[in-house]
Amino acid sequence: MDDSKIIELYFERDDRAIKETQIKYGKLCHKIAYNILNNYEDSEECVNDTYVGVWNAIPPTRPNNFMSFVCKITRNLSLKRLEFMKREKRSADVLVSIHELEGVLPDERYAADVSDEDIGKLISDFLYTQKEDVRNVFIRRYYFFDSIKEIAVEFSFSESKVKNMLFYTRNKLKDYLIKEGVEI
Repeated sequence: MDDSKIIELYFERDDRAIKETQIKYGKLCHKIAYNILNNYEDSEECVNDTYVGVWNAIPPTRPNNFMSFVCKITRNLSLKRLEFMKREKRSADVLVSIHELEGVLPDERYAADVSDEDIGKLISDFLYTQKEDVRNVFIRRYYFFDSIKEIAVEFSFSESKVKNMLFYTRNKLKDYLIKEGVEI
C-alpha cells in the first residue's frame, strides 16, 4: 500500500494502518532495532512500541517521508532502551559507532548554546555536499548502526575502504562544524 494511503488510515483511526505499516516497514524496523540492541526480544518490543508511537503521532503529524518517520521512531525507542540495559548487553557496534563520533561532535560543556537540532541540520547539510556513496555509508554506520562488514557487503567495498571512507568523512565533518562556528 502507498505511504499516503497508510497515513490516511492513521488519520481515519483505522486499525489497518498499523498492519499496513508492519507489512511495509516491519523488517526494516526490526533490522534497525536489532542493530542497536543485539537482542531479538528487545528488538521485537521496540518495534511493537514503534507502531504505538506512530499511532499516537499521526494525527496531528503528517510526515512527508513516512519511511523515515517510522525508522526515526524505531531508532529513538531502541536507543532509549539501550540506555537502560546493562553494559554487558549493549551492542558492540553501537558503542563503537558512538565512540567514533565523540571526537567529531561538540561537547555540551563547550557548545552549550548549540542544540541537537542545530547539529543535526549541520550534519545533514554537510552530508548533502558529499558523494552519494560516502553519504550512504555514513548514514548506514551512524544512523542505522550497521557494522563495517555489513556496509562493505551492501556496497561491494572492502572493509578497509569503508573504514577509510568513514575516517575521512568524520574528519571532514569535524572541519565543517568548526568552520560553521561549532566548538568541538
